[in-house]
Amino acid sequence: MPTVLELRDISKSFPGVLANDHVNIDLQEGEIHCLLGENGAGKTTLMNILYGLYKPDSGEINVRGKKAEIHGPNDAIARGIGMVHQHFMLVPVMTVTENVMLGVEEKRNGVFLDRAKVAKRIREISQLYGLEVDPDAYIKDLPVGTQQRVEIIKVLYRQADILILDEPTAVLTPQEVEGLFKVLRSLVEKGKSLIFITHKLKEVMALANRITVLRNGRTVGTVIPGDVNPEKLASMMVGRDVNLVVPKKKANPTESVLEVKDIYVEDERGQMTVRGVSFDVKMGEVLGIAGVQGNGQTQLVYALTGLLPLQSGEIRIVGETLKRGATPRHILERGVAHIPEDRQRHGLILTFPIHDNMMLCTYYQPPFARGIGLQEKVIMDNAETLTKQYDVRTPSIYVPASSLSGGNQQKVIVAREFSRPIKLLIASQPTRGLDVGSIEYIHSRIIEKRDEGVGALVVSSELDEILALSDRIAVMYRGQIVDIVPAAQASKEYIGLLMAGIRPEDALKSAPSVTGEAERVF
Repeated sequence: MPTVLELRDISKSFPGVLANDHVNIDLQEGEIHCLLGENGAGKTTLMNILYGLYKPDSGEINVRGKKAEIHGPNDAIARGIGMVHQHFMLVPVMTVTENVMLGVEEKRNGVFLDRAKVAKRIREISQLYGLEVDPDAYIKDLPVGTQQRVEIIKVLYRQADILILDEPTAVLTPQEVEGLFKVLRSLVEKGKSLIFITHKLKEVMALANRITVLRNGRTVGTVIPGDVNPEKLASMMVGRDVNLVVPKKKANPTESVLEVKDIYVEDERGQMTVRGVSFDVKMGEVLGIAGVQGNGQTQLVYALTGLLPLQSGEIRIVGETLKRGATPRHILERGVAHIPEDRQRHGLILTFPIHDNMMLCTYYQPPFARGIGLQEKVIMDNAETLTKQYDVRTPSIYVPASSLSGGNQQKVIVAREFSRPIKLLIASQPTRGLDVGSIEYIHSRIIEKRDEGVGALVVSSELDEILALSDRIAVMYRGQIVDIVPAAQASKEYIGLLMAGIRPEDALKSAPSVTGEAERVF
């Protein structure tokens, strides 16, 4: 197949960071080339260079055999290159047609917007590639998977032949992922060429024609899926062997450490985002909460950790009913550890050094405090010990938390939370943005705490993570728990259908691999 794109010796640096170091990759006509690498490996930087969002320090780009100077997205689009970003760039209150028209308005008689012409073209593109999108639908009324298809239509409408997709499955259910893959295969069958950026090994093995792995900004190698396995790819990504299976023995749950009864929670805008939720977490088990991001999980965790008030209902932690207005400090003092969804906003003070971040929860208690003074040597010794124990990669404990990678920032939080006596762990999106090595580490620590008798509530939009860690699985959809299932009886297909809003009785008909009696909430 002819080569449609070449990136040769691309280098790009930012202050203190060499993001791309003489990277090489090429794309052939009609192929899906997956760009794989851990967080911070340089994947997105490289594609932003290709799309004209960054200018490379050195190297060259060739498009269809000709050197291309790409100074911005318009230059990329003019050369048939389109990008579907991880975070959608759609206007929710506008229709599909209006969103597609933005920036390339079709005019009738040189004056009036020709919506009918654009809508007709959208229908043609949808039919040709199996996208199934209604041009007259409002974006706010569409499920996430369909919104992504609108982004693909935007790129195709602009006549792109080379498509870049940046982590396109991050917010999709398993069924939506299957639908996306079907669309992508249809695109390449009709001559399009795709670069697919991801860190998910299963997706790479299922979709790619070729795989290029980046590590620390450098090209490790380009391989064919049939010549490697996921373990080999993981090793190429992080430079060492990685255990991709979470080793765990059968749980031995005891009494409930967290009881949630019919709670209602509003978000910061006054919208009721948690409605009538009830469940419990027992000591010595992991309860996973699955769901597409944006279905009330964030507000649920905020309520459990004192960051949002309850409108009604009851929360009991270690047998104590939380009073209205309970503070995060009070909840932590009940023996609760919290790994927050947004590590930089709620987990760390980025301008503080590592040694201070290591004792944020207990700085006012012995041994860190005596009277009105802090015990500096104790604080430093604590940080040195935890840095070694939890393998935090840092030049010293004196550097600010902002200087660490995402994975090492997460390790600081885990070290702090796990180093004090706890009875309940609340972990929200605990491995978001982390590489496979850091994921392996965080997972092993969560299971280790479970085996010590800690109850764990793990909230994640990564279904594979929920299935790997959980002893029971609850699914949230539009602010409600739609089912709670023993993990041993749950299939990925069944949980995925619940995440998409299918009622349990209907999901069971489509996913018969679920066996036994599932625990129901309605």
